[in-house]
Amino acid sequence: MRLKIRDMREDRDLTQKQIAKYLMCDQSLYSKYEREEREIPLHLLIKLADFYNVNLDYLVGRCKNSERIK
Repeated sequence: MRLKIRDMREDRDLTQKQIAKYLMCDQSLYSKYEREEREIPLHLLIKLADFYNVNLDYLVGRCKNSERIK
């Protein structure tokens, strides 16, 4: 399973620093989340899914459809 958090960020021309600020964490920690060197907490994944308006399964690479479940 591969996280899509880097792809989502780059598709929107955002920096790691901008996303780290949104998540209220340090940029170096966020970088480790993107490289999967540290496991990203569920509450931050949920926050990112809301930010990108995608479902959580898509964000964590469990499905190919990015539509939110209604």
